[in-house]
Amino acid sequence: MYPYAYPCPHIYNCGRAPIVWAAPQQINYEYWQFHRQLAIRDNRIELKDYGKNPFVINIEEAAEQNDTFRTAIWTGDHLQVTVMSINVGEDIGLEVHPNVDQFLRIEEGEGIVQMGNTSDNLTFSTNVYEDYAIMVPAGTWHNLTNTGNKPLKLYTIYAPPEHPFGTVHNTKADAMAAE
Repeated sequence: MYPYAYPCPHIYNCGRAPIVWAAPQQINYEYWQFHRQLAIRDNRIELKDYGKNPFVINIEEAAEQNDTFRTAIWTGDHLQVTVMSINVGEDIGLEVHPNVDQFLRIEEGEGIVQMGNTSDNLTFSTNVYEDYAIMVPAGTWHNLTNTGNKPLKLYTIYAPPEHPFGTVHNTKADAMAAE
């Protein structure tokens, strides 16, 4: 029998599109399985900053499970991923990141996002819902308000990182005090 799961482990994959297969010895399964077990306990993802190490996570589950205003789950040299939960009627707070581009993805709930060149001139406004993505260019004032009837669950990517490694803000008041 073949030493691989497929009969043609070579470059041409039995006549289909050319691909290159990784040899089994090139993959350290034990390493990845160990880190996956660290992240999942009792069917819940342990939400903490996993830092500059390779890391894989179901980001939708992590965002929906999160109950803190903001928790950093991965902080590298060039980007940072955080999960957030915005309570009904609350907002992130009007802010600007002069040198940071930001990506936000709504996983649960609904809201309104506003953006503009100055804090008193938010010329862009649109409703956002589950599965919507928001791109905020560096230097753009922005706010996201929960307009739904349940917490707004999302994740955000900052490039470069915006918050210190290991940031956890349980509430918006905690986040404001940290700034």
